[in-house]
Amino acid sequence: MKRFILMICAVMIVALPGLGNAGSSETAKPVLPFNDVAKFSNRVQQDLAARGAHVAIVSRMGRNPSELPRGITYTHVGFWVYSQITNADGTTGRGYRAYNLYQQADDKTRSRLVQDTPADFFAGARRLDAGVIIPDPRLQRKLLRVITSPTYAQLHNANYSVLANPNTRQFQNCTEHTLDVLMASLYSTGDRAQIKSNISAHFQPQPVRLGGVRRLLASTASGALTTVDHGASVRTATFGSIARFMKDNGLASDVYRITPSRISGF
Repeated sequence: MKRFILMICAVMIVALPGLGNAGSSETAKPVLPFNDVAKFSNRVQQDLAARGAHVAIVSRMGRNPSELPRGITYTHVGFWVYSQITNADGTTGRGYRAYNLYQQADDKTRSRLVQDTPADFFAGARRLDAGVIIPDPRLQRKLLRVITSPTYAQLHNANYSVLANPNTRQFQNCTEHTLDVLMASLYSTGDRAQIKSNISAHFQPQPVRLGGVRRLLASTASGALTTVDHGASVRTATFGSIARFMKDNGLASDVYRITPSRISGF
């Protein structure tokens, strides 16, 4: 009987979202074929440039969709900023830089801020499918001021949780950091307490359904799956919840989904 109970517990732990690996880690080598990743990242860049985007919110699918909780499509979110780029041969040009909060591979309970290329961004993708939000031009200018200021790094909390509660300051994941920067830009403030107050008042996070036993086992499976910052229910920031917030408040010029073969509404 004891062995049977342990076997059931093991199965339930495996069913938890990613065993603490949120699909939001920095990846040195592409998961998918290199040429496919490079071609897709260029497609996203070219589409953003054609729309005149100086700052965009871009997401990737870093885990198999069947492994994700209902209502969550993308696992990693970051800002893409149109910038001056220095190539390996020393020449310069214009292109996008991705501003990320990455979960550390060697300690899943910690994160760091990293700038990389669009190809690096999609190196961690399990499927070439991106969600894109282009803020309205006025908000893009405000975002750029925050992203290029000390406030961007000051809003980083290295204590990482896959299911971080965006209403609290205890933990943070990539999507929550994106949301914090968005709110800092909207309200022209770097005050973290004020930012969290504004999030609590105006933002609706995505509910995540975890039964009592699965929730209890989550932190046992990985410290990055802790839910101690939540109350009776678990809710977290996602690309979809940020997209809804921005559309509902008239803050986005475009919200869409791009794959190698098509572009569609989100």
